[in-house]
Amino acid sequence: MYQKSDPRGDSPVSIIGAGIAGAWQALLFAQAGHAVTLYERSDADMTLATSHWAGGMLAPWCEAEASEPVIGRLGIRSLDLWREHFPQTPFNGSLVVAHARDRADFERFAKLTTGHVRLDARGLSDLEPSLDGRFREGLFYAGEGHVEPRRVLPELHARVEAAGGTIKFDCDADAADLDGIVIDCRGLSARDEQPELRGVKGEMIIVETNEVELSRPVRLIHPRWPLYVIPRGDDKFMLGATSIEAEDTGVSVRSALELLGAAYAVHPAFAEARIVEFGSGLRPAYPDNLPRITVDKKIVVNGLYRHGFLLAPALAELTLGYVQRGAIDNEVMRCV
Repeated sequence: MYQKSDPRGDSPVSIIGAGIAGAWQALLFAQAGHAVTLYERSDADMTLATSHWAGGMLAPWCEAEASEPVIGRLGIRSLDLWREHFPQTPFNGSLVVAHARDRADFERFAKLTTGHVRLDARGLSDLEPSLDGRFREGLFYAGEGHVEPRRVLPELHARVEAAGGTIKFDCDADAADLDGIVIDCRGLSARDEQPELRGVKGEMIIVETNEVELSRPVRLIHPRWPLYVIPRGDDKFMLGATSIEAEDTGVSVRSALELLGAAYAVHPAFAEARIVEFGSGLRPAYPDNLPRITVDKKIVVNGLYRHGFLLAPALAELTLGYVQRGAIDNEVMRCV
């Protein structure tokens, strides 16, 4: 699986894009002793970044339902890196549920994934009391976790600076003007050089209610509108859809109704929840929906699709391994 190539030594490292992919690159390179500068076109609030609208689920076993094995391999490695660098990360597992009419889809999901145990109605109630009486059974993926993107991304940035790195916000850097090793983590903005990239929309709604308590993400299996509900603390929950093949950044009335209807199907108390925010982000994806590290005059890390927070740590580790030791992961890396 791994081959050797010529490493690039310990040159200064310039990283373009301070979203989740670029932030993890900057953190690992800075901690390894490299002189790191991280450039970001947005301000420190990162509202222009796809990461701002992400769900933050760390769920490699659940993602196996619709992903290639490489996603699981990298995702499981990333869990170790999240635990190592952010030991406070909640690893409370995740739940998958479905109503009786969607049992066939539920069973299909179970067959295509591993790392879970089946829970009956009582087991579900013991794990998440708010779901008492709502579902006959569920799948519990105990090893999975989740992060709150808008909290963890500033923490990543702070740790980059604590490790000696420099972050320049409101800076639309050009790789041609930068010295040393350049790592391009611009996401969809990289289409000026990689036209095969496309945007895949992820929609989200944040609601607030004190009538529901959840300790972990809950996925509702449905043939038309699969949904995940992610606790965000302070009585807030993120309602999200997996992916939509569209490149606009709005949330349509139909999508909003489906998201809210699906949330009501998880728990009727969501009908009385207060809507805090609507939004969507465009995830960068290659035609095969797989991540890619391309090595040429610069290093391009892109195509994380809907797995940004899951894959970013492992991809950063692979890039660092290439620069320091010339190691190449043939499933992910391409040398031009």
